[in-house]
Amino acid sequence: MSTSSELVQRQLDAYNRQDIEAFLECYAEDAVLGGLNGDVTQSGAADIRARHLELFAQFPENKATIVNEMDLGSTVILHEDVSRAPGGDQFQVAAIYTIRNGKIARVDFARGTA
Repeated sequence: MSTSSELVQRQLDAYNRQDIEAFLECYAEDAVLGGLNGDVTQSGAADIRARHLELFAQFPENKATIVNEMDLGSTVILHEDVSRAPGGDQFQVAAIYTIRNGKIARVDFARGTA
C-alpha cells in the first residue's frame, strides 16, 4: 500500500468513526471538495469541517466501505458504498482523491444509486 493509499484509508477510517480532528488531519488547509466535472462545494478546512460536522450530526451511523481502489500515486480513486444508517439511504460514490505534499488537496465525487 502506498503512502497515498494509506492517507486516504486513514481519512476514511476517521470518517467512519466520525472523528473530525483525525479526518481533517489528512487534508491540506486549502483542500477543496467538489462534484465530478462540477462546482467546488467546500473550499478550505473550515468549510470541510462545517460540512462534515453537519453530516455526522445528521447521520450518526453513516459508514463508507471500499468496493474497489485504484492507486495512481498522487491520485487515489475509490469506489465506495455509503450507508447513512442500517436500513436507510444507501448509494455508491466514486471519489477521486488528489494528494499533494502528503495531504489530500482535492476530492471530486460522482454519486449513483446502489
